[in-house]
Amino acid sequence: MSNATGSPHAASVLDAALDQLRLEGAIFFRSEFTDPFAIDSNPSAIADAIHPGAERVLLFHIVASGRCSVTGADGVRHLAHEGDVIVLPYGDHHTLAGDSPAECVPILTLLEPPPWPNIPVVEHGGSGTATSLVCGYLVSDDPLFDPQMRVFPSAFVVQLPDPSSARWVEASVQYAMQETAGTVGATSPALARPIATRLPELVVIEVLKAHLAASPLVEVGWLAALRDPVLAPALAMLHQEPQRRWTVTEIAAGAAVSRSVLDERFRHVLGRSPIRYLADWRMHLAQGLLATTDVTVFAIARQVGYESEFAFSRAFKRARGTPPSHWRAARRQPDPQQPETA
Repeated sequence: MSNATGSPHAASVLDAALDQLRLEGAIFFRSEFTDPFAIDSNPSAIADAIHPGAERVLLFHIVASGRCSVTGADGVRHLAHEGDVIVLPYGDHHTLAGDSPAECVPILTLLEPPPWPNIPVVEHGGSGTATSLVCGYLVSDDPLFDPQMRVFPSAFVVQLPDPSSARWVEASVQYAMQETAGTVGATSPALARPIATRLPELVVIEVLKAHLAASPLVEVGWLAALRDPVLAPALAMLHQEPQRRWTVTEIAAGAAVSRSVLDERFRHVLGRSPIRYLADWRMHLAQGLLATTDVTVFAIARQVGYESEFAFSRAFKRARGTPPSHWRAARRQPDPQQPETA
């Protein structure tokens, strides 16, 4: 879903904000699937067992080899290939599947209940193509992961910007697994050594940097806006219902402020009016759907608030310089500047 930002200032703002994230409670397991397979998962159902007191967890899957799809709570199916990272930022219910139809099996039927004395390995599927995933859980109370804000989609796939980043992520997770695999007797083995927490935290931060760098709002205080007493409730409404025909009056009422106060805060912190913010946010969401799903352009248009494909295409071309169908096709072409890797 991400393209690297061209602005060094935007990158530094993003780095500084993400460096302040508090992430904890890491735990790993490995999944070895063979096609056909379909796995039903509800991470929040075991959040407290993974990290006592937690109501939700952030979950990620690194596709170490093979390919799969993930369908989040919003029903959108995202495709992921080797080196990609699947992120479930709110621990939402989701399904992982292979290429072929299969009966959906709950993940808890394939795992012993936590705590795990050793790093679990989940094995499931038929006799077809193999897919290997490395999975991690983290806990954070940062507003970035507040499900009311819906900064992120229910599930999304990050294609890391260069091969070295992908290798770094995979190597870090493998190292963490090796470090914790022999630890027995701890209440939560993945917490037994500091490296087990720090490495998955770095994985997530690296992935979020790649994902959020595509946002046109990073440079103008967007992450700070999530903590603003006026902007936070307004953004929560817009993020939860981007397709709605919002008016400034409705947004101001939801934030319990006047129209003038709302407009002033948007312009001061985010550098744009509330309606312009909504338009930019819709383009941000649309770009992600175009990049990692097969959802039709028409369906994307409706999902982000446009009544016709023509109106959406015109708005997308104005914002991104090319029609959405052309943008999607170009995105999926291999980069001639990138050398092929084994």
